[in-house]
Amino acid sequence: MSISLEDYQELLDSLSPKLQETLHAAWHEATRIFSARGLDNYLKGASALKTLGKDDSLIATWINHAPLVAKEIGEDAIPDLVHNTLMMASKTSGAVIELVLSTAPTAASRLGDETLFRGYLQFLNTLVSQAPRGMRPMLENLEVLFNQLTLGGLRRWALWGAHAYRTNYPEQGSYFSLQSKESLAMLQKERKGTLFIDVQRRINMYLRALWARDFFMKPTSGDFETREGYRPYIEGYFLHIPDAFDDFSAGEIRVPGVEVYRAATAHCAAHIVYTRDPISAEALNPWQMAVISVVEDARIEMLAVRKFPGLKQLWTQFHTITPGQNSTAGDYLNRLARALLDDCYQDDDPWIAQGRLLFTQASGDMETNQTSWDIGVQLAHEFMSRHIAFNPRTDLLSAPYRDDNRYLWEFEEFDFDKAMAAGYETPRQVRKYVSPIEMAHEIDVETAGDDAQEIWVLDTEFFPYEDMGKSFNEMEGNEPISEPYHYSEWDYQIQLERPAWATVLEKRPKMGNLQLIDEITSQHKRTINRLKFLLDALQPQGVTRIRKLEDGDEVDVNAAIRAMIDIRMGQQPDQRIMMRSVRKIRDISVMVLLDLSESTNEKVSGQEYSILDLQRQATVLLADAINKIGDPFAIHGFYSDGRHKVEYARFKDFDQPYNEIPKSRLAGMKGQFSTRMGAAIRHAGHYLKLQKSAKKLLLLITDGEPADIDVRDPQYLRYDTKKAVEEMARSGMTTFCISLDPRADQYVSRIFGAKNYIVLDHVERLPEKLPSLYAGLTR
Repeated sequence: MSISLEDYQELLDSLSPKLQETLHAAWHEATRIFSARGLDNYLKGASALKTLGKDDSLIATWINHAPLVAKEIGEDAIPDLVHNTLMMASKTSGAVIELVLSTAPTAASRLGDETLFRGYLQFLNTLVSQAPRGMRPMLENLEVLFNQLTLGGLRRWALWGAHAYRTNYPEQGSYFSLQSKESLAMLQKERKGTLFIDVQRRINMYLRALWARDFFMKPTSGDFETREGYRPYIEGYFLHIPDAFDDFSAGEIRVPGVEVYRAATAHCAAHIVYTRDPISAEALNPWQMAVISVVEDARIEMLAVRKFPGLKQLWTQFHTITPGQNSTAGDYLNRLARALLDDCYQDDDPWIAQGRLLFTQASGDMETNQTSWDIGVQLAHEFMSRHIAFNPRTDLLSAPYRDDNRYLWEFEEFDFDKAMAAGYETPRQVRKYVSPIEMAHEIDVETAGDDAQEIWVLDTEFFPYEDMGKSFNEMEGNEPISEPYHYSEWDYQIQLERPAWATVLEKRPKMGNLQLIDEITSQHKRTINRLKFLLDALQPQGVTRIRKLEDGDEVDVNAAIRAMIDIRMGQQPDQRIMMRSVRKIRDISVMVLLDLSESTNEKVSGQEYSILDLQRQATVLLADAINKIGDPFAIHGFYSDGRHKVEYARFKDFDQPYNEIPKSRLAGMKGQFSTRMGAAIRHAGHYLKLQKSAKKLLLLITDGEPADIDVRDPQYLRYDTKKAVEEMARSGMTTFCISLDPRADQYVSRIFGAKNYIVLDHVERLPEKLPSLYAGLTR
């Protein structure tokens, strides 16, 4: 059935002569792209847009650009484009609607999938309701945005701006036109490593070179809300691949995103080639299905490696788990996956060794997945004696290229005919470290500000006169500053994070008189002696025995005798006759974070010493106590002078001995400026997170609430600090606050939680309270 323009004479008559000429010029190309049904939808779309009563330029834009959308993702997207355009017409101007249509081919080209394009149209409908003045500048920069963001990233970037500047229209326009710092910061935050649309052609050629056949791939927006936990999958004769992959990094290993795509698509293609029959899930529990899936993945990869040996190196680099990771069932699944693929991997666990042995013995009979079923069921049964619970939601494979194996449990035989019918950065400031000679011969720009593209920094301290023994910074009274650390802040009014909002600068703390620390130790000798017995109780208690185990290091004689008695009496014996000796050790790292704001210089009521003096005394006593126990600890402090200057001092680091150097730094600490607490907590968490201890404690000592010179709303920094504490908790770190503010009961519990703070009404008792409090927190 063919369609000609004469069949739509009524529509032609309603168009102006200029539009008729435009339609006639585009008709030949449209007939090459559209089917008869598609041409009908194309012309009906023009007729529907005509009813809006807008300028002829809107209809002309539709006539010229709708075929380009169909050419990119198929003609079925055209009715959705018309429908969503008509919905937006009542909320914005004709010029914006025209921009939506003119940029639609760009969106279709960058998304590459009809489903994603529909999601993009829905997103535009949402945005035009929340930020109508942001639509035009965003669409004008759409190509730039799609070159860096996935659909999910674009959605989060745009909705952040819509919420943050709901009523501030000038700032809203600046944000969506990529002119504001917040806009560029959010763009950088949402930017992904490698987009599928940029490597799709290369991946297609790669798979065709391997198996001499085509595999049909579709990008899938796994990060429309968040990409955490999203995996490739096979469904409907298509390889559904995430629309973006970040570079893979683990330790010193770093793999580009395009290699992740190669590994993922090669693995999925191997499933289609070598998994010819589904496995029955009848009578199988989730744990058995998980183990069978791991063995089946290893089977199809082994068959692929036999034909293409280079695939082994491609896949192996993503398996980085080690024998030391043994706390969850997911850890064991990942260790088994690595053992079955990597011959060089050493793992002495009996269960892993048994899986490797069974797999090796069956290597000659790998043509069907019945082998995977047999090995998987046996291994799943053997593992159950360990009494480690399996959670299907969290115990997942860590290798990012592995699919979710839905194809293994239920799929149709690959039908080529059905498959054919199925279809088809912003500039960053650079800090360059140079030698004094390079610096001396370079002309600096005195008018350069914080937004300079390049900043030169001396790689070492500059000593102008070696015989004086002092650096230039010391002579001028300036301390060297670290490279800036940028942290987000939570704005409770808009319920969004402000990206890279606060800047933390590390400064080397000045040395003080060491005699001051010695006087503190002498003054509190009685307190130190009282703590001696308390600290001895915290020391590790050696080896303890855990009894009543089915699998242990040695036989528990008493339990074995009871079991023999039960057997002789004809009763069912208790099989838990083993025991294991466990060395009891303390496994905790502690960060002491001191508030060094100006208010700490105030005198304690009725006393000659200041709050800062009490903090120094308490910290010295606590450090002596922790050092005696042997727990790794660090002592840091902070103060702030606006969000761009949160200064941070590291008096003692975790790997540094507690000797004269950190003691001298504690003697020299001073109080100044304000208390931007959230940024300091996040930066302290950065160092605490690097520790390998099972338990991590941040002990914050402060004399007041969060405050800073550039914040008028007292609730703003309170909510941000609360958010920082919650982020620490999600990362497995506990934050405990010791407040010296008698008014702290009004706010401290809402920030740190009901059980994670103490308010000292008698500030002078801090030195004697702090070590005993630490003992209670870490017992």
